Amino acid sequence: MSGPNTSYDPVEVEALKPEEIERALADALAAVAAATDLDALREAKAAHTGPSSPLALANREIGALPPQARAEAGRRVGQARGELGRALAVRQTELEAERDERVLVEEAVDVTLPYDRVPAGARHPITTLSERIEDVFVAMGYEVAEGPEVEAEWFNFDALNIGPDHPARAESDTFYVAGAEEGTASGAVLRTHTSPVQIRSMLEHREPPIYVICPGRVYRTDEVDATHSPVFHQVECLAVDEGLTMADLKGTLDHMVRSLFGGEGMRTRLRPDYFPFTEPSAEMDMVCYVCRGESVGNPDRPCRTCSSEGWIELGGCGVVNPRVLLACGIDPERYSGFAFGFGIERMLMFRNNVQDMRDMIEADVRFTRPFGTEV
Repeated sequence: MSGPNTSYDPVEVEALKPEEIERALADALAAVAAATDLDALREAKAAHTGPSSPLALANREIGALPPQARAEAGRRVGQARGELGRALAVRQTELEAERDERVLVEEAVDVTLPYDRVPAGARHPITTLSERIEDVFVAMGYEVAEGPEVEAEWFNFDALNIGPDHPARAESDTFYVAGAEEGTASGAVLRTHTSPVQIRSMLEHREPPIYVICPGRVYRTDEVDATHSPVFHQVECLAVDEGLTMADLKGTLDHMVRSLFGGEGMRTRLRPDYFPFTEPSAEMDMVCYVCRGESVGNPDRPCRTCSSEGWIELGGCGVVNPRVLLACGIDPERYSGFAFGFGIERMLMFRNNVQDMRDMIEADVRFTRPFGTEV
């Protein structure tokens, strides 16, 4: 058996000759330098580093050499391929910078020019919140009831045990509709609350059980300011059935505030009050949804939302006055009920930190658009 071919000269392999390596490297560097864009550079890279490129073919020839000849040939080819790789990286960086510069110039947009796109609209948050409240009560089995905004005095006052001398019936509080002849009254008003819808619901059903939620627009002779408006929205709830008590009212209120403000820690409290259409009556408060009552007596954690009182007033509530049930033909000896109501604008101010009620009525899309198109 013969020994290894120690006298084999690697220079005799054409692809590994120094001048061939230098020529292949020079051609590759020239192609890289001549590339004027990234596409041309990719073509040059494929031609001079791909599997059929001269340097790749020379690299494959190294394996055919005897061990003592491979080191020198490998060093020569490796240096050439390394130099080509560095040249490709530098040229790619240069061409990417040129491309980005060109894009900034060629694709610049003049934002001062008029555009033809229709801006995205948005539902008014009062509408959205009203429907969310309705959804909470419909899920509990309530019906949504509606009624006219121009209402007879009997529905708006008399049926609700609001007597003729009650201050709420004064023209300083109520909008009266003029009669056909000048100086006469028509017996109609712009409803001051949505309670007339409760009366109509009881007259329509006649026989309980009755569970209705009554949202709608109401009118009072208030001046427009940050917290008042002559036109605003209310939502009222009425439940009439056998055996209903204040406990049922309290449970319903607790479920409502948890659904609208989130969190198991949300709850309500009742404070004694007086309303002609409920007896007993109460003002309902909910625990502050920001501090959850932890700001009370805690100077280190003041709360601007509830003024560190821990509670926020929502509206009025109570057990339906038996006189109201009698006016609607319902036997108060057999049936009882509860009712409550609150302003939707006030609720929106709480939930979304709206500071001025006038923002809700000025029809400025800059106010409504952030609320989006929630459905």
